[in-house]
Amino acid sequence: MQIRNILENLVETPSVSGFEQSASHIIESFLKDTCNDIKRDKLGNLIAYKKGNAQKPIKIMLAAHMDEIGLMVKDIDEKGFVKFTTIGGVDQRTLLAQEVIIHGEKNLLGIVATKAPHLQTPEEQKESIKIEDMLIDIGLSKTAAEKIITIGDPITINRKIISLQENVVAGKALDDKAGVAAIIVCFKELKKWHHQCDVYGVATVQEEVGTRGAMVSTFQIAPHIGIAVDVGFGKTPELSKGDSLDLGRGPGIGFGANIHPKIHERLKKIAKEYNIPYQVDLSPANSGTDAQSMQISQSGVATGVISIPLRYMHTSVETVDIIDIKNTGRLLAYFITSLDDEDLEEFLCF
Repeated sequence: MQIRNILENLVETPSVSGFEQSASHIIESFLKDTCNDIKRDKLGNLIAYKKGNAQKPIKIMLAAHMDEIGLMVKDIDEKGFVKFTTIGGVDQRTLLAQEVIIHGEKNLLGIVATKAPHLQTPEEQKESIKIEDMLIDIGLSKTAAEKIITIGDPITINRKIISLQENVVAGKALDDKAGVAAIIVCFKELKKWHHQCDVYGVATVQEEVGTRGAMVSTFQIAPHIGIAVDVGFGKTPELSKGDSLDLGRGPGIGFGANIHPKIHERLKKIAKEYNIPYQVDLSPANSGTDAQSMQISQSGVATGVISIPLRYMHTSVETVDIIDIKNTGRLLAYFITSLDDEDLEEFLCF
């Protein structure tokens, strides 16, 4: 299946943090024929295991989070309008006039609305509208609404993936379903080859509310090496080159305190060897990815970060280049095979 089709299936399946079950089944359908075993843990992480050929293999964990930011029903007022709160880092400026889906007993379409500009005071017109002043109109009375939705139901933006020019696509939740797609590409590549490492591909849960899935899955897998596959800030006119990544110029290879320097160097070496375009993605302190939990699991894990360039993060029009996703998957696969016959202690020695 083509990467765009994979993305379409992932993006259009709701998976707000804590409600990732539907997306987990979609991801499983893409991975089940590429691995030796696939399972879910108690938190809901999906773990695909591909066995290596070595007697005492190096264990490598690839992690990309399948959860997305979203909203949650907080109340239903006397006229049937739905009040809501946020799950994860939602930018309230992007919500007004969005079409949403409330995932209750059945899916209900709604519109995020507020007071018309004609009725606002001059002072109100100067300020951005706060979430507490927004409501979701579902076209039902309170009595009718309460038969279908309840407090705590998740809400997602109703947005399908669209193709722009060249290989660029836009949609919601590409943070980090683009990363999940890259791991799927990696596993499909590895299916063609023999490799000595044991590989664990993990679609983690609840990254957007504290990298909780990575904490749990890293602890149980106890990998020697962990690589977080996430998205990085795509270049737009207002961003400097040092703070962003160019779409179509390859994945960003993370560098900073959250990243083991030998893994950073090996990823760059492999990219050059196989003519995979790459960029350096600086993370001076915390990478803001699953790597922050992977790195400090148990007695410590040597971690790396690969970032897929993405514009307009945490909006419903996140934008990526499909070729960057493909190259990320290839880079991961070649990195894994490069560790055949590697002395792990020597490789990771500072």
